[in-house]
Amino acid sequence: MQNFTFVEKVLWAKCGSIVFKTPDIVLTHDNTVSIKKTFENMGGEKVKNPDQLLVVLDHNAPPTNAKLATDYQTVRELVQEQGIKKFYDAGSGICHQIMSYHAKPGMIIVGSDSHTCTAGAFNALAVGIDRTEAAGLWKRSETWFRVPESIKITLNGQLPEGVYAKDLSLWIIGMIGSAGANYMSIEYHGDGVKNLSISERMTLANLASEMGAKNAVFPPDQVLEAFYGEKVKGIWADEGARYFKEYEIDLSDLVPLVAAPHHVDNVKSIAEVKGVKLNQGLIGTCTNGRLEDLRIAAKILDGKQVAAGFQLLVAPASKEIYLDAIKEGIITKLMKAGATILGSSCGPCLGTGQGIPADGFTVISTANRNFLGRMGNKNAQIYLASPATVACSALTGEITDPRTDASYQIKFPFQKEQNATILIQESDNRKSNGVWDYSDVDHLNTDQMFAGNLTYEVLSSDPAGIHPHLFKGFDDSFAGRVEEGDILIGGENFGCGSSREHPAVGLAHAGVRAVVVKSVNRIFYRSAINQGLLLIVSREIVGSYQKNDVLTLDFQEGVVHIGEKRFEIPALPDKLQQIIKSKGLVNWVRTVI
Repeated sequence: MQNFTFVEKVLWAKCGSIVFKTPDIVLTHDNTVSIKKTFENMGGEKVKNPDQLLVVLDHNAPPTNAKLATDYQTVRELVQEQGIKKFYDAGSGICHQIMSYHAKPGMIIVGSDSHTCTAGAFNALAVGIDRTEAAGLWKRSETWFRVPESIKITLNGQLPEGVYAKDLSLWIIGMIGSAGANYMSIEYHGDGVKNLSISERMTLANLASEMGAKNAVFPPDQVLEAFYGEKVKGIWADEGARYFKEYEIDLSDLVPLVAAPHHVDNVKSIAEVKGVKLNQGLIGTCTNGRLEDLRIAAKILDGKQVAAGFQLLVAPASKEIYLDAIKEGIITKLMKAGATILGSSCGPCLGTGQGIPADGFTVISTANRNFLGRMGNKNAQIYLASPATVACSALTGEITDPRTDASYQIKFPFQKEQNATILIQESDNRKSNGVWDYSDVDHLNTDQMFAGNLTYEVLSSDPAGIHPHLFKGFDDSFAGRVEEGDILIGGENFGCGSSREHPAVGLAHAGVRAVVVKSVNRIFYRSAINQGLLLIVSREIVGSYQKNDVLTLDFQEGVVHIGEKRFEIPALPDKLQQIIKSKGLVNWVRTVI
């Protein structure tokens, strides 16, 4: 008798299978206005199942310009016309926090945001998708899933004083790397799990995206039952299930950590960065904006003052959390200490709202990403840390250990050699014989391919508008020189970061024939297929290519030639081949339905 992992049970298929399923919830946020246009391009008029949809306005809430305000109104009108009942207007909160009102054990949840995986805290299979796929779900109600391999992480013991779930998340990311769980399902096991609250589990599940994972999940245990106030019947892995990798962590060994610029897996202990001067701090976001997080910060800041010249921003994750924090006196304590309280939105995290740092600023944030330019200014540096570390650092104006007894100091034991953030110079001329060679660039993220602060200024349904911004700030020559038929070669973990589909849309619109990479981030892989952009994952092909080589590709035959060398392209399932041959999901859906 075979023993199954959690994800094999939910999808009821063996690892490696491709299955089509109908999700219980389809989440969208500000990108709903773009999804609406794509839905209409698919021939959609009436959403097939309005009860499946959860729509939250949060990324630019409240809107920061007239265009965004108009987009918000378009979404309000849409939910009325389509009869979508699960709608949360600006100010209600961040979509992943709102999801806690709707997620249930054993559900399949998808969302057009990479941090949809946060709902794994509720024993749900929760995964990110892109906007085009969301539009397809509006029309068809189902989508495809590849059943991933699973990683088992066993937690033992309890976190020590001054160490939090954010530190544990960073420990794991630093240990396995930002691509260490690429396209995999992470299961959390062990007696240490019962010592983690739902809020802490949400932090851990949220940051699964920064490990490259498809999802992360916790068991349907007594902690979850206490959250719901009733018995729950969830799904969990069988004893003896087979895992791709297994890790065991003694929580008592952990110390406070940060992710240093400009990669989330550039993890260091506080001991290694203590004293780094800071200008700004952020407590909030979908990762650490819950009531527990605000309590921790308020306890540290109560009766004290943030350092002179330091700007501390606080963004509660939802209106309910904001109100509870007011009732408990948390907001008063934070404000008296010098913090500025923002609305419940995502804005500061990705640089679309208040809190954009100045040139030369060093920021410490409880958010989930610290890519170059992530908060809206590529001339700033971002450290990621727990709410306690941010609060303590706000008092001193430098990175500070939150423990009362910080005598236990270690260097982070899993330090990896970090690639410097590469900025391509025009004189490098990365293009030869129609091939763009970025094979030496690992972790090329979607912020580098298309700036995050443009995400809602230029819709993904506007490929011509995307084109001029492709790779700006990474390789400024690309957008002006890319031609139809070009091929792009990339390194490890290509397309990591946000579920933003703009890069795939722009590359397909430019006529790029194929993208060939050593490894790829899961959501970018899906976005490429959805745009009809052929993506080939082959270390052998990338490793064999040398600048000025002649590279040819025959998709029908499934072959790549580099000079005299011949390489077979790994075959895709039939339906995915149909999508690529149709030049994207929009065309495929329009023809099959």
